Amino acid sequence: MRYEVELTDEAVADYKALKASARSTIKEAMELHLRSDPEKVSRSRIKRLRELSKPQYRLRVGEFRVFYDVAEGTVTVHAIVLKSEAASWLARFGKDE
Repeated sequence: MRYEVELTDEAVADYKALKASARSTIKEAMELHLRSDPEKVSRSRIKRLRELSKPQYRLRVGEFRVFYDVAEGTVTVHAIVLKSEAASWLARFGKDE
């Protein structure tokens, strides 16, 4: 199944703020991992976030983290943040179950 990938306004702003090389790397990773099997948890790339209802997953792309949800054939990307900012982003915007 091929998933539709949508970015929230915040994710679009995060994406546009990146350098061109980082945008290219993140776009490739989202196409590869989020379009085909966004719920396939792996030790190195995709992690299901426990104790949170939103976002459900995190995709690791080098020094960046892509936070997203999956529902009915659609992947909604909420944010693209640096690893160093991921914990504070989750504390502010993550929703408990």
